[in-house]
Amino acid sequence: MRFLNFIAEDLNGFIWGWFGIVLLLGTGIIMTSLTKFFQISHFGHWMKKTIGSIFDRRISGHTKDSASISQFQALCTALAATVGTGNIAGVAGAIAVGGAGAVFWMWLSAFFGMMTNYSENILGIYFRRKDSKGQWAGGAMYYLQDGLGGRKNCKVIGRVLAILFSCFAVLASFGIGNLAQANTISGNMQAAFNIPRWVTGLVITAVAALVIIGGIKRIAAVAEKIVPFMAVIYVIGALVVIFMHVGTIGSVFGAIFKFAFTARGAAGGAVGIAIQQGFKRGIFSNEAGLGSSVMVHSASNVKEPVKQGLWGIFEVFFDTIIICTITALVVLCTGTIDLKTGMLAAAFENVDSNTLVASAFGTSFGSFGSMFVAVALLFFAFSTILGWSYYGTRSWSYLFGDKSAVAYKIVFVAVIFVSSVLTNVSLPWNISDTFNGLMMVPNLIGVLSLAPLVMKLTRNYTDRRLKGKKDVAPMLSHFKEIQAEAEADLEED
Repeated sequence: MRFLNFIAEDLNGFIWGWFGIVLLLGTGIIMTSLTKFFQISHFGHWMKKTIGSIFDRRISGHTKDSASISQFQALCTALAATVGTGNIAGVAGAIAVGGAGAVFWMWLSAFFGMMTNYSENILGIYFRRKDSKGQWAGGAMYYLQDGLGGRKNCKVIGRVLAILFSCFAVLASFGIGNLAQANTISGNMQAAFNIPRWVTGLVITAVAALVIIGGIKRIAAVAEKIVPFMAVIYVIGALVVIFMHVGTIGSVFGAIFKFAFTARGAAGGAVGIAIQQGFKRGIFSNEAGLGSSVMVHSASNVKEPVKQGLWGIFEVFFDTIIICTITALVVLCTGTIDLKTGMLAAAFENVDSNTLVASAFGTSFGSFGSMFVAVALLFFAFSTILGWSYYGTRSWSYLFGDKSAVAYKIVFVAVIFVSSVLTNVSLPWNISDTFNGLMMVPNLIGVLSLAPLVMKLTRNYTDRRLKGKKDVAPMLSHFKEIQAEAEADLEED
């Protein structure tokens, strides 16, 4: 426990101090600037190529290629890992600790995080390769190893950073992808339905084991069914609550902007706490900068690196700008937050952050509100467990080989049950924050060092796809054999 408390408190405070915030925000600003504010200047294009294309069977259908999953399945699996408790309990926790102003900083982290995620996914596709089972393997560890490591005199540092990233990702999978998720599920099911934590733990452990053992194909198949369903149901329920309190919307947005820059809105009277909470929970939610979702995006059947990067932009947009904002509006407009101070109202000061959203729904729907949120969290958090099990498996395989992955899966599944019966709710969240931050460091070093390549790939794509230049050869892979194969299969839109 002393070691866990060190991770959750001292190390967490260092990683998520101004060092982490500057690194994350700085990387997002740099990549946004280098790509000439791509998320704004090409808004219509990336929306058309992502959500606007989901009825295209090449995008949303099941691919016959045993090495890959469809682009829509890749998005759903990535969203399964990102759209989780961070969108509900995480947002509520950020507001409870950092005040209403934390929402503004969450938005800011998402805006610049779009281009960080875009850059990660481009690099993930460009440096991916086939594993021993013939499936695509990609992620930050590979662009650190072959991208940064391919630079003169950088082979050792690239390899070391790749190993560190993989180690941190394995540890993070037990935090963000397991501890926090399972604990939140069991806590809310107990509060809403009086179901003992151990019972919930047994059920979700058993179901998760059945899915996880099937690998990325089965995880993606489940994710593409759960994610759209859970997102639509949650958004509808939240919008009903918001419309019931529509008269407060003006005051809500006023409080968000006011307390983002004034000390009254932050615990302890420090604006910095609002900034830290906004960034921490924003990154916990959308994972931009962690390099995690790159692993599943790299399993897509896409041939064009930038096309998968567009899905990365949409992932952050949908996760934080849409889902997290809706959650924040529910919390802020229902009276759980005093809009005059930006902090928790007196009646809710003793409410746990994991159940704060349920309390907000309860102000409109009574006990049904708590039940609704508990069920929503069940789907959100369970899908996150599935997504992160793949991230952990892929990272473990990089470190110890594909044959040893079954050992990781067994331990991961066992920890689900242990996480479900924990009663110290602050510990899982803080441990998750720490490991997220540790993943961030080597990954962002890789992204920044390969920024010129991201610019080159982006320019290559825009020249061919947007400007119609026929004499520009496509840049599809770092490896000649994969480049040749991709060129032969590439279908121009």
